[in-house]
Amino acid sequence: MSEAIHHRPTISELLRKTTSYLKEKGSSSPRLDAEVLMTEILGLSRVELYTNYEQPLTPPEVDRYRELIRRRSVGEPVAYILGRASFRNLTLRVDRDVLIPRPETEQVVEIAVQYLMEGNWPTPPMVLDLGTGSGAIAISIACGFPEAEVTATDASANAIELARENARTAGAGERIEFVHSDLFEALDPLTTYDLIVSNPPYISEEEWETLAPDVRDFEPREALFGGIDGLDYFRRLAVEAPQFLKPHGALVMEIGHLQGPAVLELMHASDLYRAVRVGQDYAGHDRIVVGQRK
Repeated sequence: MSEAIHHRPTISELLRKTTSYLKEKGSSSPRLDAEVLMTEILGLSRVELYTNYEQPLTPPEVDRYRELIRRRSVGEPVAYILGRASFRNLTLRVDRDVLIPRPETEQVVEIAVQYLMEGNWPTPPMVLDLGTGSGAIAISIACGFPEAEVTATDASANAIELARENARTAGAGERIEFVHSDLFEALDPLTTYDLIVSNPPYISEEEWETLAPDVRDFEPREALFGGIDGLDYFRRLAVEAPQFLKPHGALVMEIGHLQGPAVLELMHASDLYRAVRVGQDYAGHDRIVVGQRK
């Protein structure tokens, strides 16, 4: 037999070939994708990949790696392939029933936790997370401000179960109530909250066509699409949230980077809020709207 038959590709060889292949397939981060999926197969950190650069892979390892690369090559997001995503200091289980949490949403949590820390709460503050998805916001708030009583809703029953599992894993399962509900519909109309947070669907019809294929074709449309102009959920929140807010309670929402003026107009038009402002993300784009009930 020739030596080629017995050749076992090394980490460096496979990473080089895979990076080139994924680049051809349109990945925006081909080298990173190749490395992250390699660490999954070998149980190594990315640093350890480089310290074991010339380590050969066994045929079963090559086969498993090729299967993960095949999934990535057709656009499936790495987080779905791995079944997990990082958010702040959490590792959350994710699947195609929930959005993959993004760094921009971490700022929603930061503002929410800061608001709770600065408050004077004679009783535990009550927090509501609308459209919880993987539970990223609700769990982060429960961990960042353990005194809070957190309720999280989602219109997807599968998302609620996944979020509940993530909360248990994070040690916050006993401090978050999960409710299968389209925004406020299944909530007690007499219950009010000190803080309502939401990362609602806000992609417009025009933006939908420009989304990256790994977002448009794999992440749940119902968690992304906010109607023709992307503002459907903000219209509902601007009008419906005050009924569920205590006097001077705050509403914190993530928005699309071009939606600041439109969402501000909706908030002012309802005439139910004061101190409404727009906050920017780390890139300097409008990303968060905060308002307090009058």
